[in-house]
Amino acid sequence: MRLLNIASALLLAGVVSAPALAQEIDRPECVAPAKPGGGFDLTCRIAQQGLEKQLNGPMEVTFMPGGIGAVAINLFNTTRTDDPNAIVAFSSGSLLNMATGKYGQWGANDVRFLATAGTDYGAVIVRDDSPYKTLDDLMKVVEKDPGSVVMGAGGSVGSQDWMKAAILLKSKELDPRKMRYVAFDGGGEAIAGLLGGSIQVYLGDVGEMVSHLGTGEMRILATLSGERLPEPFADIPTAKELGYDAEWPIVRGYYMGKDVPDEAYNKWVDVFKAAYGTDEWAKLVKDKGLLPMDLSGKEMDADMKKRVERMTGIAKDAGLIQ
Repeated sequence: MRLLNIASALLLAGVVSAPALAQEIDRPECVAPAKPGGGFDLTCRIAQQGLEKQLNGPMEVTFMPGGIGAVAINLFNTTRTDDPNAIVAFSSGSLLNMATGKYGQWGANDVRFLATAGTDYGAVIVRDDSPYKTLDDLMKVVEKDPGSVVMGAGGSVGSQDWMKAAILLKSKELDPRKMRYVAFDGGGEAIAGLLGGSIQVYLGDVGEMVSHLGTGEMRILATLSGERLPEPFADIPTAKELGYDAEWPIVRGYYMGKDVPDEAYNKWVDVFKAAYGTDEWAKLVKDKGLLPMDLSGKEMDADMKKRVERMTGIAKDAGLIQ
């Protein structure tokens, strides 16, 4: 009987300790700094669905459109700077806005980056019949004359997609301002431009290429990931392994107000770490079209700030900011 009581006590302790992870996150909220639909909404839905067990209940999603994140970062630097219950969705585009001053006085040091939802990666894409069979083939031509190859993507000069081309050129100490770049209204138009011959190289994303693999229309010369990606991209080299210091992970994640107490911040970190270890989280991220990137806490905060610093340097070199 005594052994049974001990076992029961241990079992009860295990049951109690699991939900204790988030007992003091009373009203969990994810702020999507845009209208419903799109990437910020998707990022909050991942948190809403993926953290439900760890939070012991539902998370509210609040939409806060304005300035592609500008309204939200302003609010979390004024009236909600120490809110312990709210997280805000961001992306690499948000980091670029911080780097180029599009959020006004608020930058990377005015938030506490918390955790990632997942990531996509940039890719260097050509038509299947392109004379550029490898990234080296392409870059040899670009190094001789950056303006001789027409590149394009779904974003204007200074945008996230433009930055992919810029860091590729910068890896060979070339001036991004000298490249020929065509801006399209979205990735779909850019792909049409590539297939139609109006551009020769498309700086797109790996995720959007899934449906095009094996069609015989396009080829990925390299991914802009730190290491090789899993199938169906395992045979595609990274720019880095080919000798080009060019990475562009398209991070989706969350930040909190800069004055949030360490205790509250660390509780959220623990919640994410617990979710990262589950099959449910991995499946959710995959189903939402992202690749796994499980990074949280101080390590994640430092990593995001380094990314902003690097983006700032590239933007200055390109004449986008003074």
